[in-house]
Amino acid sequence: QVQLAESGGGLVQAGGSLRLSCAASGRTLSSYIMGWFRQAPGKEREFVAGITWSGIETYYTDSVKGRFTISRNNAKNTVWLQMDSLKPEDTAVYYCAAKTKRPVQSGSYDYWGQGTQVTVAS
Repeated sequence: QVQLAESGGGLVQAGGSLRLSCAASGRTLSSYIMGWFRQAPGKEREFVAGITWSGIETYYTDSVKGRFTISRNNAKNTVWLQMDSLKPEDTAVYYCAAKTKRPVQSGSYDYWGQGTQVTVAS
């Protein structure tokens, strides 16, 4: 079993950047596909980005392509989400999650962090 803890959220102006981190403990991160999800008030949780075990494959929802970058360092047991050119519609609680099997984009992840708030002011 793996425990996940997000950090790096906060308040930023539109056009700004934030870097979210997800630190894993309990098991080595290399065993897991990792994903970032977000949930805005009144909306369903949605897939944002995902990365395969070794980091060779990455996936993004269309609304963040070209602005967000997911990366990982298995030796550091950490996954990041670099968010650039932020927009007010990116405001949400962001969660990292882990699973052992594909598909990457599916929401059926096994382990979840507690979430970190990202607020983008216009």
